Amino acid sequence: MHHRSHIYAAAVAVLLTASALPASAHPVAALDTTHLPPPPSPRGGAPGPPAAAGSFRLDVPVTAEALRAKAQGCERVSKGLYRTDQGKPADIPVCGTKGAVFWKADLDIDCDGQVTDRCNKQTDPWFHGDTAFHQSNGKPLNAEKLPYIVVPAPSEVWDYRASGIRGGGVAAVVHKDRVEYAVVGDTGPTGLVGEASYAAARSLGIDPDPARGGVPSGVTYILFKNSSVTPIESRSAAVKLGAELAGKFLQEN
Repeated sequence: MHHRSHIYAAAVAVLLTASALPASAHPVAALDTTHLPPPPSPRGGAPGPPAAAGSFRLDVPVTAEALRAKAQGCERVSKGLYRTDQGKPADIPVCGTKGAVFWKADLDIDCDGQVTDRCNKQTDPWFHGDTAFHQSNGKPLNAEKLPYIVVPAPSEVWDYRASGIRGGGVAAVVHKDRVEYAVVGDTGPTGLVGEASYAAARSLGIDPDPARGGVPSGVTYILFKNSSVTPIESRSAAVKLGAELAGKFLQEN
């Protein structure tokens, strides 16, 4: 297993507000909770912040199980199917539902973007020093610190932009009993899905090593339409908006 967004970038040539949030937002119990427990260790995850006054309020707990239950069946929005890796069968559709699109795939590690201790040419044989979408200061994203996901570059199979997905949009990434809120941060090959940043994998309890990490299956990606995290590099903003939209997703589907 390896990351592959660099392949697309090379072929086509085409922070971070490090918040006090822990490494995962798993699982969010309720946005209007007034007495939250002390945050657990970063690997264990923690709920996001309370909703702002007047914002969407949750009546349903946002858990991995609840999100997966709403991502059953498929009203396909992609014209074709995707592979998880080169040489694998093309059998993964992009599915549409009210307020979101989703797919179920593997998770390969994207370490592209800024050079960091964990993401560089020495640790990652396929390292590429750029991302499709940039921070508010113009720099590439920081894969070691920022949970982000990779979407397939636009093609005849599917154009993410036509589905209301954009760079900086927010997604819920679900693996086992964990939920991580991430931004849309990079694009990858036109025929592949199932890739997220070092930080996203680590928060989900997945080996984030760019050379040998990832998981072969069992990850659900739910991307919320017409959403935007501002600034894109704000992890706390992604958690706040992601938790709110995930709750709305549960209630409307």
